[in-house]
Amino acid sequence: MALDEYRKKRDFTKTPEPAGTVLKKKRPELFFCVQKHLASHLHYDFRLEHNGVLLSWAVPKGPSLNPKDKRLAMHVEDHPYDYGEFEGVIPEGYGAGIVMLWDEGTWAPEVDDVDAALKKGDLKFTLNGYKLKGSWVLVRTGGRYPGARSGGDGRSWLLIKHRDEWSGDLDITTFAPRSVKSDGDFADILGDKTPEIWRSNRPAKGGDTGAMFARIIAQAEKLKATNAGNPVESKTSHEGTKARRASKASKTTKASKSARTKPKRAS
Repeated sequence: MALDEYRKKRDFTKTPEPAGTVLKKKRPELFFCVQKHLASHLHYDFRLEHNGVLLSWAVPKGPSLNPKDKRLAMHVEDHPYDYGEFEGVIPEGYGAGIVMLWDEGTWAPEVDDVDAALKKGDLKFTLNGYKLKGSWVLVRTGGRYPGARSGGDGRSWLLIKHRDEWSGDLDITTFAPRSVKSDGDFADILGDKTPEIWRSNRPAKGGDTGAMFARIIAQAEKLKATNAGNPVESKTSHEGTKARRASKASKTTKASKSARTKPKRAS
């Protein structure tokens, strides 16, 4: 079944992730999202709704608006549709870490048959999100790129932006690093939960990721202490976030279009 691998990897008595089901009813628009996931390493989970589930790829460096960048995207297990709105803390087990809803919107295939395109390993599509827009392609590779898995398992893909009005040199992951759901960063998300859970047993202790976790845990504990001393401010701090998202998205779009270098049209 479509979600068997997803469920097999998780203990839903411990993780707040949704068990979910396969959607039976077709919807007029297809959903997509990108979740920024700080676990044993930082990566971006790119998800496209198809046949009632979210097809998923882990993109270590995150999406790039520059068509010259070929971003490695490792195909992982399908996720339930409900996962598309998930943001929070996975305390232990598979994927333990912090999940941020970094982008969301709708997508449309640029091919007549998505299943055939996936089988071929060449899926072209259009995104209409808060941060990612325009034409893109996912291309399966033979594992030739750094970080890719060899052995011909078909899990190594590349996520590439096509040249259009939404492409350019702007680094969208650093320009717009925060959540489109809560407008928070990792420390804000962890601060709403239990930052002390990882004080001595965080998902990554060494290297750059371990240092990042240590910094985020310290920031989250400070935020939690501040909010505890001012509960009124804490209660209202995220009110109206949904209403602000459209405005923030408009500002992000305008700023990104003015900041990036417009590429030359391909002949």
